[in-house]
Amino acid sequence: MPNVAEARGILNSSDILFSAEEVSAAVDRMAAEITAELGETYPLVLSVMGGAVVFTGQLLPRLLFPLDFDYVHVSRYGDKTQGGELVWKTAPKEDVRDRVVLVLDDILDEGHTMAAIRDKVLGMGAKAFYSGVFANKLISKEKPIKSDFVGLDVPDRYVFGYGMDVRGAWRNLPAIHALK
Repeated sequence: MPNVAEARGILNSSDILFSAEEVSAAVDRMAAEITAELGETYPLVLSVMGGAVVFTGQLLPRLLFPLDFDYVHVSRYGDKTQGGELVWKTAPKEDVRDRVVLVLDDILDEGHTMAAIRDKVLGMGAKAFYSGVFANKLISKEKPIKSDFVGLDVPDRYVFGYGMDVRGAWRNLPAIHALK
């Protein structure tokens, strides 16, 4: 975790990829798409902790249909900078059996975490699985899963803001930044 001066230096030397207004418009569009697809299904919405907190908190009030809410907490990183084995810190507390489930996350990077969540949720008996990610990273290799709902496509750079951190800082930014 950087100190305050280091964190400000990171922010000041970053590129703004999407403004707060562009971020908000993307969430509005996603809410309309999700409502059109799932508005009559009374879905269970699962937020992936902790990166999806900002996105989920902004999206849920825009979903004007009944839903149940829970969260999952999984990690592939631990204290490492590269993904490893998936560790379930918190599985869904709500019963997913025979439910339409929508999982929300901040970013679909290589897709391994979301694919594992999909497999777990379907293995627990969900009727249908949908995923929504605020950011879809455009990488050169094939992903094991594609998100059903995407806010913004982001370049293959280290992005932060709107729930995504850089060395633990700046999840609270309303815009999307990238390291130079």
